Amino acid sequence: MRSAHRPIVVSNRLPYVIQRDGERYQALPGSGGLIAALLPVLRGMGGAWIGWSGMAGEDPGVQQALDEAGDGLFSMHAIALSQEEVDQFYHGFANEIIWPLFHDLASLCNFVPAYWQSYLQVNRRYARAVADQAGGESFVWVHDYQLMHVGAELRRLGHTGPVAYFLHIPFPSIDLFLQLPWRRAIVRALADYDLLGFQTLRDRRNFLQCLQALIPEAAVSGRGQVVDVRIGERRLRVGHFPIGIDYAGVAGAAASEPVAERVRELHKLLPDRTLILGIDRLDYTKGIPLRLHAFRNALERYPELRAKVTLIQVVVPSREPIPSYHDLRLQIEQIIGRINGEFTAPGNWVPIHYVFRSLDHLDLSAYYRAAGIALVTPLKDGMNLVAKEYCAASIEEDCVLILSEFAGAAAQLRGGALLVNPYDIEGMADAIVRAVRMERPERLRRMRKMRRDTQRRDVFWWVDSFLKAAELPVAPNGIGNGSASTSVLGDQRAGGAF
Repeated sequence: MRSAHRPIVVSNRLPYVIQRDGERYQALPGSGGLIAALLPVLRGMGGAWIGWSGMAGEDPGVQQALDEAGDGLFSMHAIALSQEEVDQFYHGFANEIIWPLFHDLASLCNFVPAYWQSYLQVNRRYARAVADQAGGESFVWVHDYQLMHVGAELRRLGHTGPVAYFLHIPFPSIDLFLQLPWRRAIVRALADYDLLGFQTLRDRRNFLQCLQALIPEAAVSGRGQVVDVRIGERRLRVGHFPIGIDYAGVAGAAASEPVAERVRELHKLLPDRTLILGIDRLDYTKGIPLRLHAFRNALERYPELRAKVTLIQVVVPSREPIPSYHDLRLQIEQIIGRINGEFTAPGNWVPIHYVFRSLDHLDLSAYYRAAGIALVTPLKDGMNLVAKEYCAASIEEDCVLILSEFAGAAAQLRGGALLVNPYDIEGMADAIVRAVRMERPERLRRMRKMRRDTQRRDVFWWVDSFLKAAELPVAPNGIGNGSASTSVLGDQRAGGAF
């Protein structure tokens, strides 16, 4: 019998990946610290997870595969999207309008009116699916930029229980947000939630400025992590909750013998040099071309780096049907080709080793642990879990993180990372040289601080803090008892955390 109080998690994608196995579908567990943190909540309280299967069209075999994969402690329910909806809602509104706008790249937006109508249509479908599963007092937790309207649609359907929302990407400043043709409708939809969560204090401040500009009667009060907003008789709570990783899972994987063996192989292949790691999903927000130009600038201005450093740049395929992503891949490969052509030395030194594929957990952990320097330089990022995973996996602690000041993680890791402006090519080049030259005691001190901070505010702390702000109990026996594989690819299926 369905509990009236059971939690419902709603995201663009499900925590299981659907694959076709001959004539049947198979549901395989997804990876990521976020999934590992939320599933114990649902299992402990008898909840449900609602999301898109990732496939176009409707097929009852998908839901059957999910039912078979479940353990009976929680349920999963697939939303079906037509190919037109995939094109207009997902590729269109979500990733050609909201994604670039919220990452401060309004010039890349494609404000097609049909995208907005498809977005509303799909959000209504999600809301109806939630209403079918939710009891009258169920707690509903909606995730990320694709589903901002689900809460408002739930209210229209008569849901009276608490509804919360967390945005995994940045929220833009008011001058950018006001360029959105549907700005007022989106702000009012967000105001229909009971709790809104953002990654950083800056994101929360940006939202509140937009809220008060577009809904002048909104009154903000309180201080601290969570503030109160009154809009007439309605009360809304707005907070910032920096998402973490499964620190124990990442560090434990890095310490395993198979990873240690792979690290030894990497150092044997690339001996007597500092390995610099860049690892990113293919996306224009990650700043990969500017990072490559900065690496070239460092080699040009500091010749002593040649044959002493190697950049391993991993790019994970993403959204390749979108033309701008295909063009970005070509741009990256052309820049790498020019740099290698200019600086490759006779013998065995090639400046950049380029990897364009998804990584399994063994390779990912080995790259993290082997790298003496990590270059994490997005133009804008909600949080960037790569930075935190690098710290957790750096169990020797003799390494340096170079981090964009525009990543959400910079607020938490600024005491240990070398912060850079990702648009400043010479500044990034100088940071690379500083990291190479840094004395071991300073490297250890900086990395130890970041590891402590990352461990203390892990993904389980994040879930706990959000549920407490929602004034709800955590799952029985706590939620920090699970473990997960690394979550660098957990945000790749939809561009956010899901």
